[in-house]
Amino acid sequence: MARKENHLLTAWIVALIATLGSLYFSEVMKFIPCELCWYQRIFMYPQVFLLAMAFVRKEFMIARYTLMLSIIGGTISSYHYLIQKVTFFRDTAPSCSIVPCTGDYLNWLGFITIPLLALIAFVFISIISYRVIRMEKEGKYI
Repeated sequence: MARKENHLLTAWIVALIATLGSLYFSEVMKFIPCELCWYQRIFMYPQVFLLAMAFVRKEFMIARYTLMLSIIGGTISSYHYLIQKVTFFRDTAPSCSIVPCTGDYLNWLGFITIPLLALIAFVFISIISYRVIRMEKEGKYI
């Protein structure tokens, strides 16, 4: 398997784990997602299908789209994490739906929250997508 294919497969696995984790928290653990969580889902869930199709069809240009989705989703995740952990941002938090965006369903080790997990996934996918784009431009297939 070529290096770019490995990258697409890795990005797909990250997106799949993030999506399944999100569904686990909402459907099994019964955590009600806040408004910002829904926006993060909007930018993560399609990547599972985009990256799977890109891997199967060897369409490396899809990395341009997954990079943009990940940058936007990562920006939302960053803001969400900041309003959970930084007092200044918490005071400026938008009024969300039924569940406040400042709520912490999960707080492992005092800093690992659901938005941080989403941010990590978005960053990984962004890095991988960027590398695929760079390899495509340089004509590297191995």
